[in-house]
Amino acid sequence: MSKLKNRYLNQVDVEEVLLDASNIPAFNRDRLEGKRELPIKEMSVYTVGILFFVIAIAFLGKVFMLQVVNGEEYKVISENNSIDKAIIIAERGVVYDRRGEMLAWNEVDDTGEYDFPIRAYTDRSGLGQVLGYVSYPKKDSRGYFFRTDYLGRTGVELAFDDTLKGQNGSEIIEVDALGDVISEFAIDASSEGGPIELSIDAELSEVMYDIIATSTAQASFRSGAGAIMNIHTGEILALTSFPSFDPEVMADGDDVDLINEYNNDERLPFLNKVIGGAYTPGSIVKPFVAYSALEHEIVSPDKVFYSNGYILLPNKYNPSNPTRFNDWRAHGKMTMREAIAFSSNVYFYIIGGGFEGQEGLGITRMAENYRRFGMGSLTGINIAEEQKGVVPDPEWKQEVFDDDWRLGDTYFTAIGQFGFLTTPIQMLRAYAAIANGGFLVEPHVVAGKVGEKTDINIDQGKMKIIHEGMRKTVILDGGTARALERKDVAIAAKSGTAEVGVGNAYVNSWAAGFWPYEDPQYAFILMMDKAPRSNALGASRIMGDVVEWMSVNRPEYLGIELEDEDGE
Repeated sequence: MSKLKNRYLNQVDVEEVLLDASNIPAFNRDRLEGKRELPIKEMSVYTVGILFFVIAIAFLGKVFMLQVVNGEEYKVISENNSIDKAIIIAERGVVYDRRGEMLAWNEVDDTGEYDFPIRAYTDRSGLGQVLGYVSYPKKDSRGYFFRTDYLGRTGVELAFDDTLKGQNGSEIIEVDALGDVISEFAIDASSEGGPIELSIDAELSEVMYDIIATSTAQASFRSGAGAIMNIHTGEILALTSFPSFDPEVMADGDDVDLINEYNNDERLPFLNKVIGGAYTPGSIVKPFVAYSALEHEIVSPDKVFYSNGYILLPNKYNPSNPTRFNDWRAHGKMTMREAIAFSSNVYFYIIGGGFEGQEGLGITRMAENYRRFGMGSLTGINIAEEQKGVVPDPEWKQEVFDDDWRLGDTYFTAIGQFGFLTTPIQMLRAYAAIANGGFLVEPHVVAGKVGEKTDINIDQGKMKIIHEGMRKTVILDGGTARALERKDVAIAAKSGTAEVGVGNAYVNSWAAGFWPYEDPQYAFILMMDKAPRSNALGASRIMGDVVEWMSVNRPEYLGIELEDEDGE
């Protein structure tokens, strides 16, 4: 055996060399005939064997890690990759205005970012605070939903979230190892949310918004707000706040720059100013003081007072320096009706706090009457967070300023100044109570709903005096709401200018009232916030532009009967 081994490992004969040097036997060299074959060395065999052993150990180690160490985790992943139970996000309910126009609905996301319906909103301006917006369902980094519902954040989307949100469903999805869907089928169908029909006329609200926006720029107001309400049902016909925001931008959340601009805007575009803004009311409280004075028999409606532009109160500490309370102009002689129409401060100083032998209401009865008409309390409307506001009285002053109440405080409270704060929605409801016979109606935005009513026991004969004074405000020479005089509809109104800011450098301008005068159906409120004192554009003129648009485009709201095609 050793010789044979030696023969093949070490010995080479001459003929073998010659065989390779020439091809005498005619070997087929392409098939390697005539070539001498050398044996494989032991070291090569051992090297290959060791290499295969190492590879085998590595594979066995990996198998051990997959099967034993991480087996349960990969088992779950494997099952998820094959069969998965997924959530079907239900579509949210559609929001309509009173005329059937869609204000909020659902669309397919063309970008592919969301695999559920996305919320779409009307392009009409001025409805952001009313409609609000939603936050979308959310997935974690592995693609599983940790929030499975749309969340209503503000406005109608929040107030009616229970109605608008649907019932989610579920489905079985089969996928291959690459995650591609092979098949899917629902095992529990989703059900869409219910619709909401608002009492609001979207186009009218937009027109009111645009007029307020234009007037704000023209007269350097900071912001503004307005609303119109059915005095019998509480249905809000129009409601808007300037400036507003785009609900779709807030729902998507992608336009970070614009959202930051909203957040940093000192005019507070997210605030529904009709409901959540508290402002000094000024002279629009005077009809309520007048009614209370009649009810308590403080004054006859026909008693004549004279205003030369101010009254003086003796100063017992400095007799040579009496305290002066100014009117905004000298009005001369007037009865209660003219005092309302001219908005005389002197008249309401006297019947509110008394002067030179004339008894006044006093702060206790005055504050009680304000609260009777709903000032200083919530109205119950649910589409925004309300503020109660402030009706000043001695207890309030003591608590806030640690000071006693004085006669001058009563005078200022009688004309809607001092610490008085109220929301436009409160004043709207209060004026509705003046117009509807003495019922505080709960305001709301649901079409066809009748709001809860509270009877505040109004004397209709005495209230008729107030109506007449408000009508004179519109039609009498010198009346402060002449911009609302029209031939097609009779409007009763009251204007107000409230001094605000350091040194009373700014004013809030108000207009409030109702129509038609003969058979009231709607009350209105319009407030323009913080204009320079030099401003000559008042809320009455701005509301007059709104009524002008309505007379052409919504005459039915004004009680204007249109002629048919035959002219009848």
